[in-house]
Amino acid sequence: MSDWYFDLAHLEHFWVRRRFDVMRRMADAIIRKSKAIAEVGCGNGMLQRCVEDHYNLPVSGFELHEGGLKKNVSRFSPLYCYDIHHRAPEFRSRFDLLLLCDVLEHIEDEAAFLQSLRYHLSDNGTMIINVPALQYLFSKYDEEAGHYRRYSIDRLQKVVEENGFKVRSITYWGLCLVPLLMARKVVVSMKRNEGGAYSTGFDPGGRLSNKALGLLARCEPLPQRIQGTSVMAVVEKLP
Repeated sequence: MSDWYFDLAHLEHFWVRRRFDVMRRMADAIIRKSKAIAEVGCGNGMLQRCVEDHYNLPVSGFELHEGGLKKNVSRFSPLYCYDIHHRAPEFRSRFDLLLLCDVLEHIEDEAAFLQSLRYHLSDNGTMIINVPALQYLFSKYDEEAGHYRRYSIDRLQKVVEENGFKVRSITYWGLCLVPLLMARKVVVSMKRNEGGAYSTGFDPGGRLSNKALGLLARCEPLPQRIQGTSVMAVVEKLP
């Protein structure tokens, strides 16, 4: 994850809030009944904090980026500087819910990563995955963010099913934001300063524009398979 994200992402950012809204729509009952939750790639704790505030549940945070951990805003969730490929014995089959939000696109070897995730997930455990959508939206923003790819529903479903998971539900979201990301692709291509494409691409502007973007982001049916700026899937670990 890029350093700039930790400075730009905050709890009132329209995208942070919309992602959590979609997660609740897709998996509210699953989250409520979970006894042990972990987020892989927790960064500065935006999602952990959302779960804490809404469900009053702790979310163990795994992160390799020390800068993100230092800026983590979770209130009572444990934090670990931990590489899941180490497969620590104390974490084997420990969690019945894993959150993998905007991480998989940063991973070159998806299969090895998903197999390490399986190690940490209990039998028949659930994972919620969110990734950026639509490869034609790939831009200099994605390059600076460290993304290898963007996903279609079919591609995400294929890679998880090839690695021992079953898709329970899946959706695009961010339908009304697609034209904005097409415009962003043009704007960020002209940025020459280091981090300029990322900071420009993720910054919603002032409070009013952030609110307006939040309202726009909610103008879509869910679940939907039309298109969107992200894909979210709820998947179950197979034996």
